[in-house]
Amino acid sequence: MTTEDPQWFTSSYSGNGGQCIQVATNLVASRGVVPVRDSKNPSGPVLDLPAGSFATFVAAVRTGEFGAV
Repeated sequence: MTTEDPQWFTSSYSGNGGQCIQVATNLVASRGVVPVRDSKNPSGPVLDLPAGSFATFVAAVRTGEFGAV
């Protein structure tokens, strides 16, 4: 088991409106997950999403599957 810490980042597309999430893609290889958290509450809960599910979600956002966001 690895003890690697998440390296959080916020998308460069995020404005400063407070509606942002942070992700840590550095854990994909070692744990197979992409942790996600609310940027306004960095000590709050973290969702560990399976890497494949996160990739599917991002692809759907890019193709406009969810409409305008």
